[in-house]
Amino acid sequence: MALGLAGLAGCAKARIGMPKEGNPPGISAHMAQAPVVHRSTVHGRITGGLPHSDFLARAGGSPEHRPGSAPLGGDTPLEQLLAEGDRPLPKNGLCPADMASIDDLYCVDRFEASLLEIMADGSEQPFPSTSTVEGHVVRAISERGALPQAYISGKQAEEACSRSGKRLCKASEWRKACRGPENKKYGYGDADEPKRCNDHGRAPLSIVHGLRGDSEARGQYNWARMNDPALNQVPGTVAKTGEHEGCTNGYGVHDMVGNVHEWIDDREGTFLGGYYLDTHVNGDGCGYTSDAHAFWYHDYSTGFRCCADVAP
Repeated sequence: MALGLAGLAGCAKARIGMPKEGNPPGISAHMAQAPVVHRSTVHGRITGGLPHSDFLARAGGSPEHRPGSAPLGGDTPLEQLLAEGDRPLPKNGLCPADMASIDDLYCVDRFEASLLEIMADGSEQPFPSTSTVEGHVVRAISERGALPQAYISGKQAEEACSRSGKRLCKASEWRKACRGPENKKYGYGDADEPKRCNDHGRAPLSIVHGLRGDSEARGQYNWARMNDPALNQVPGTVAKTGEHEGCTNGYGVHDMVGNVHEWIDDREGTFLGGYYLDTHVNGDGCGYTSDAHAFWYHDYSTGFRCCADVAP
């Protein structure tokens, strides 16, 4: 059965919500504007990258002497330069423990990102996954069993990765990690297995706001409702990271199909992989691509994960 507007109002081909053009909305201008329906197209611009020196510094690496340790020379193995929690797992190349090595070419978060808020005194505390991040300083973490952050823009995701010594993934990096070492359409295989990933969630806009799935209801899909914290608190919507155990591949990355859309390194605005209501409208599985919104846009369906360069 085809999903109505209330089902696919997150980020689908017939997209209901804020337009790609223009600036982030204020309280009044865009909320009063009639919504624009966008059709996503695939484009391949990929940019950026974090210098290895920055990655090492932000990951905790330093040639300085540490209390209780021997002086570190110029030929000290990289593993000894990394903080304890960032040291690579066996057979994980030179990637931190929370990241998977993709053929020793680059690192990618094993799980969709959640956030820590950096407080004024430098301490950190978990940030609510259903809140927008405006006015907060946050950084990305990747861990099993967390509710991934949604309600986040591409720009905010980029900054959150940077504060953890990482970066957003390039399109080619993301797709390779998603398809796995065997280059499969859904990562776990070439045939779609419904419910193996979180691709079967409930439609929260209809549940929370009673929005109908017809063209007359389009004016009700505004910025405030699309970013209502109550949406992803509806049971059966977003899932905890790793909860769908079969939604993985030989690289050991999880939930790259479904759950939340994942922003990539594209300043024009692109996210991949689909979310819990849609993994097919704009392509299937790892091929799902939407560029329907600008880099500043966010709603209840938009999330991310980070990549990083492999240390030489």
